[in-house]
Amino acid sequence: MPQTADTARPRTSRRPTAPRVWLVVALACAGQFLVVLDVSVVNVALPSMRADLGMSSAGLQWVVNAYSIAFAGFMLLGGRAGDLYGRKRMFLTGLALFTLASLAGGLAQEGPQLLLARTAQGLGAAVLAPSTLTIVTSAVPEGAARARAIATWAAVGAAGGAAGGLVGGALVDLVSWRWVLLINVPVGAVVLAGSLRWLTESRAGDGRRLDLPGALLVTAGLGTLAYGISQTEAEGWTASATLLPLAAGLALLGLFLAVEARTAAPLMPLGLFRVRAVSSANAAMFVNGSAMFSMWYFMTLYAQNALGYSPLDAGLALVPSSLAVLLGSKLAPRLMRTAGARTVAVLGTLLAAAGFGWQSTMSAEGAYLTEILVPGVLMMLGAGLASTPLAALATSGAAPGEAGLVSGLVNTSRTMGGSLGLAVLSTLAAARTAGHTTPEALTEGYALAFRTGTGVLLAGTVLMLLWLPRGVRPDER
Repeated sequence: MPQTADTARPRTSRRPTAPRVWLVVALACAGQFLVVLDVSVVNVALPSMRADLGMSSAGLQWVVNAYSIAFAGFMLLGGRAGDLYGRKRMFLTGLALFTLASLAGGLAQEGPQLLLARTAQGLGAAVLAPSTLTIVTSAVPEGAARARAIATWAAVGAAGGAAGGLVGGALVDLVSWRWVLLINVPVGAVVLAGSLRWLTESRAGDGRRLDLPGALLVTAGLGTLAYGISQTEAEGWTASATLLPLAAGLALLGLFLAVEARTAAPLMPLGLFRVRAVSSANAAMFVNGSAMFSMWYFMTLYAQNALGYSPLDAGLALVPSSLAVLLGSKLAPRLMRTAGARTVAVLGTLLAAAGFGWQSTMSAEGAYLTEILVPGVLMMLGAGLASTPLAALATSGAAPGEAGLVSGLVNTSRTMGGSLGLAVLSTLAAARTAGHTTPEALTEGYALAFRTGTGVLLAGTVLMLLWLPRGVRPDER
């Protein structure tokens, strides 16, 4: 009789010893850095891509959307596949696909080739990303060391998003837009070689098969929903091109939940959400991500379109903010030991809200110190402080057999929250500018986006105060 997720004993090879433990953490974090970096790194390269490949405006939009939709849509499948077939195996498979797709995208000669490569990149990222956090938590013993490892993972992920503008701007200005994708190839090859040598295999769920109907339904539902979200900026929220995929995506997700409630070996056991730490931390991650993810997008646009910065200068201007993310993520475990994960998450979100509120006072002729540096540091210091305890809480309630699934949920919550938030805030900003392209008009739109983000983060603070469990340490179940 096949074992269930609750009774199956995970098969894990010998746990690596220090200093190999931190080499394993470094390899997993390198994979996470690559997949998060590629969410934003292409933004500054889009004009060059359009000129070189003769792409339309609609086609250019899908250079970004093809990656994010495939990434979000296949994430749960990637997490469960890691649990069933091996986290190392899925890490290597996802990284290999991601690296090969990056090479294909960098060598693309036509728009459709580039879009196909970006879709394959997103699929590889979805297989790879859930395994990164599971490998980290499997390699490091419970306690303070694991909290530090999760903090490093969260910091590297945040730094990947933050570095997108800087890395993309530098490559476009100094070499070519193609290197925005080609740079992944040598990095991916090095990480693959190291992973083959140093990572150890682990899996759970002996005797179980992948829930294929559930996998197809949730992937189609999330992908269709993400497509509908992506249409809002171009078509608006009331257009049929937006409403139909949104409705279809919600219907598919509803059908997915119905199937999961009846199948013997579900892709996503619904009982998992009865664990307060898992459900509340993922909800908080979704809400926070819907505001924080958009910060880099709007700050880069503000620096270039309103203040006249070049792509490289805009990336350099945000370096202090990138360092603030790392600082916040590294400070979080120390604060968590004394104040608790819930308190640190709330304080970090409030600090980020203060930065968003400050940024909403921007002007078209603002000084770097007061218009970019200080509010940017506040926003990202708060993001770093909040993301580490939320990731720790989200994984603290998972049984060994569900670790990959919960890791996939963490990434899905953050990615879907960011996609939805960016679509909503972009629509609000575009409505405020009303088609005007002067620096003053654009700045008004960006300021409205940051004011709205402030409100979202304050709402997230209330949610955390009411729902996150008290007194739960990140290594407790």
